[in-house]
Amino acid sequence: MSERIVVVGAALLDADGGRLLAARRSAPPELAGRWELPGGKVEPGETPEAALVRELREELGVDAEPGEPVPGEWPLRPPYVLRVWTARLSPGSDAPRPLQDHDALRWLSPAEIWDVDWLDQDVPAVRATLARTGLTPHPSERQPGSPGAMASPPER
Repeated sequence: MSERIVVVGAALLDADGGRLLAARRSAPPELAGRWELPGGKVEPGETPEAALVRELREELGVDAEPGEPVPGEWPLRPPYVLRVWTARLSPGSDAPRPLQDHDALRWLSPAEIWDVDWLDQDVPAVRATLARTGLTPHPSERQPGSPGAMASPPER
């Protein structure tokens, strides 16, 4: 069995904690146009929290402070697994902007969380993030996999 490689995702919350940042992929082509929690691979010798800070600086041009881990771990393509941490912008940080691998960013309120086409592997991570942060869509909001929701896209 090969060793797991951790990919960190940032549940980046706005200043009042009421909105979550989603990033639309521009690359690779098979992921382009879908939305994700920003982040990336933990490098050898790097802590997940340090990777989160580095990835947010590289991808969004922001200085961020990692918060608490979101319980859970979600498989990506082997040997990668996704783990998510909450994060906030550091005081004085620039506003997020799409610099690397993304072409759009969107702050989502609880009512808007499921308005974007999340990457399949990010859907359970987003659900866990909502539970962890208390960002809860109104019960009438449709979620992927719930009755009346659009069918989930096929697995990659």
